[in-house]
Amino acid sequence: MSGSSPKLRLGPLPRTENTKLTVNVSAALKASLDDYATAHSRIHGEAVDAATLIPHMLQAFIARDRGFKAMRSRRPTKSSANPPDAQ
Repeated sequence: MSGSSPKLRLGPLPRTENTKLTVNVSAALKASLDDYATAHSRIHGEAVDAATLIPHMLQAFIARDRGFKAMRSRRPTKSSANPPDAQ
């Protein structure tokens, strides 16, 4: 390996307010997530586990999904979906 560290898509983690969500993943995906967490910990100098990384990975995925962004931008807002009654 060369003298420079490889770069990961996921950078240092921001501090956020969380809501618990439980999901099931395959054993192979869990192993990959654990490997990613190990690499992330080594590169950024802060120990994290896969469960800590997953929300940030999902947020990054959604932020880059152009189709989802386009769909959301076409969705009517609550105020335009329910206009006040005209009198």
